[in-house]
Amino acid sequence: MKRNATVIAIVVIAVATLLLVGKRLARPGAAKVATVGQNGAPAPDFELKSVDGKTVRLSDYRGKAVLLNFWATWCGPCKIEMPWFVDLQKKYGAEGLQVLGVAMDDAGEDAIAKFAREMGVNYPVLMGKESVGEAYGGVQFLPTTFYIDRNGRVVERVFGLVGQSEIEDNIKKALHHPPAATQASTPAATPAPAASATGSSR
Repeated sequence: MKRNATVIAIVVIAVATLLLVGKRLARPGAAKVATVGQNGAPAPDFELKSVDGKTVRLSDYRGKAVLLNFWATWCGPCKIEMPWFVDLQKKYGAEGLQVLGVAMDDAGEDAIAKFAREMGVNYPVLMGKESVGEAYGGVQFLPTTFYIDRNGRVVERVFGLVGQSEIEDNIKKALHHPPAATQASTPAATPAPAASATGSSR
């Protein structure tokens, strides 16, 4: 009798778990993961406030390669990669790289600004909104990083922490794509073939 009760309890727990997982996957943001932010897709534009009070739009950086990093102050892996972003911004900034950090936690603006100063961040830190996270597929894992080319298209997306060399390779991919205006002004006898572009949960 006791064994049967145990089996029933296990089955009930398993069913409840499956229902919870199904409910999570059914959220609108989760459904977008399959279509938003995929390689070659336009990166959704947004308007966010930076910790120094400026209004920043992704479209402001058209013509630059953008490393768009969703992070949080409580995220351990985020703290590991942020100094790499600082170094890579210094290394590739003159070539047209712009790192943007979007803080996706509940810490206040002052706390996030203080955290960024302590980390020596040399790129804009923006106050994230749930709507922006949803536009990029829900951002269910942190860090999540999108590499966007000069034409505003995603060339790579990465969930979680990866090595600095992989981050640098993805930056080079984004920088490799010239601005659309440059492409249009270059004369050509024949059409050029389309260029192919090749996570911690809370």
